[in-house]
Amino acid sequence: MDAAAAIGDPVRRRILELLHRAPRTVHALAGQFAISRPAISRHLRVLREAGLVVDEPTGRERVYRLDPTALHELDAWLHQLLGDPWSRRLDALETEVHRTRRDRRTARPDAPATDDTQEDTA
Repeated sequence: MDAAAAIGDPVRRRILELLHRAPRTVHALAGQFAISRPAISRHLRVLREAGLVVDEPTGRERVYRLDPTALHELDAWLHQLLGDPWSRRLDALETEVHRTRRDRRTARPDAPATDDTQEDTA
């Protein structure tokens, strides 16, 4: 199963969010849901097969942790389709910063030229 299909389920997305914060056992994860521990194990198997989580034996239990590699691949694919959503926002911010600096300079034509990179403080 690929990563896109694996994250299609809201329970699996929530598991990934929890594992993003810290590695956890099946028991610890099951305590966060109103479904059975075997159901959580099945969700973890799907996530493991999709390459989104890895498990390590620790004593009698297995500790699961997020493996973001498959998510990076999914992110790259989404960027191909959608582009970089931040680049437009950052370009707009840069335009506003330059406009504000220009407006400050033109609003005070008799004021001495100053370095706009420093902040005025009291």
